[in-house]
Amino acid sequence: MTRPVTVGMNNTAGSVGAAYWGAHEASLRNAPLRLVSAWEWQPYSRASLTSNEMAEQWSRRVPLETAAELRRRYPGLDITTERLTGPPPEMLRHAAAESRLLAIGVGGLGRRAGFLGGSVSSATVSVAERPVVLVGSGGRPAERGEDASGGYACPGPVVVGVDLDRPGDEALGFAFEAASLRSARLDVIHGRHRPAARDEEMLQNSLAPWFERYPDVAVRECPAIGKPARELTEAGTGAALVVLGARRHRRGVARIGHLNHAVLHRCRAPVAVVPQR
Repeated sequence: MTRPVTVGMNNTAGSVGAAYWGAHEASLRNAPLRLVSAWEWQPYSRASLTSNEMAEQWSRRVPLETAAELRRRYPGLDITTERLTGPPPEMLRHAAAESRLLAIGVGGLGRRAGFLGGSVSSATVSVAERPVVLVGSGGRPAERGEDASGGYACPGPVVVGVDLDRPGDEALGFAFEAASLRSARLDVIHGRHRPAARDEEMLQNSLAPWFERYPDVAVRECPAIGKPARELTEAGTGAALVVLGARRHRRGVARIGHLNHAVLHRCRAPVAVVPQR
């Protein structure tokens, strides 16, 4: 059975946009699209009754409406919806485990909020065992012009951050695949901590297996002179996707790290956080 591209829908401004991104990604991968909504009653006070009811109605209605619209835009795409009841991060973790990747919509992008401004997105990135793509609010297709991809067929490059001391095959493999699927250039950004010749040798050793596997991908190597987080954020402007690796503690919780955290707080392109061993 082909693993789906799964989108976790919630009541953030970017949620429907994430569904459009997920539909485009599923079409690139020739995979099914699965829209899931995770809802949990919040028994804080009687004053929260109305907001709970509204959230519950949203979790039933909006995914179905979004799926119907996406079926019109992608008539050959297998699209299903599913409503999960329970703590959203836990429900989304289970949904991600059954998927190629999990996309989550987030809203309120900016230097203060960023992708990790919401508790659900932060918690899900920390515990998911599959790549999680965070998609910012970007407007509906009707607002962006008639684009079957919902405006997410960005012609820009795929950008990946590489730690030469611990490069991580998972993030590199995800980035090369994403670039190949999009027929896009791959920009590899890495810090410089040693003589340039040594950095170049280490980078080539890390990239060699992927050059062989994806000969169609053009790669541009970009040493970060200064702060790698700033370089990644600036490279993300106009990028189709930014890919970051996240190593895990023994308990299975992802270590986001200062660099990734900084990028997630500033980058406006979709950002994939890929678990690494």
